[in-house]
Amino acid sequence: MPGPKPLPLELSDRERRVLRGWLRKQTASQALVLRSRIVLACAEGLSNARVADDLGVSRETVRKWRSRFAADRLEGLVDRPRSGAPRKITDEQVEALVARTLSQTPPTGVRTGRRVRWPRRRVCRSRLSRGSGGPSASSRTSWRPGSCRPTRSS
Repeated sequence: MPGPKPLPLELSDRERRVLRGWLRKQTASQALVLRSRIVLACAEGLSNARVADDLGVSRETVRKWRSRFAADRLEGLVDRPRSGAPRKITDEQVEALVARTLSQTPPTGVRTGRRVRWPRRRVCRSRLSRGSGGPSASSRTSWRPGSCRPTRSS
């Protein structure tokens, strides 16, 4: 038996541009990229089950982001504030750190085939402890939100 009819999504040109921009932005979190893919697929008229299968997520995930976008539009896709101590490092600092790290070749990185990888602890010690973004404890947590790994192709 089919489930309830999904909420129809109509995107404005501006919303479509912003969502596609998030897909192309190298420093965007993977969570935001996935949410953008879900909304764009839903806007094409695909069912929740089809979007879930295509993107490798659960139907509940598609339902959640479809309904959140329908209620709050683009603002609904951005991470909401979480409980706990306030952050000591801003989103802009995290984004600058990720962009700066990805744009430079690691001085003594670990080479695995064609890829060169920054050792995470070295990034934490060298990049942030020398006054280029904040304390090293913040740098370790700055990689977590988007599940970003400090890797780049050589």
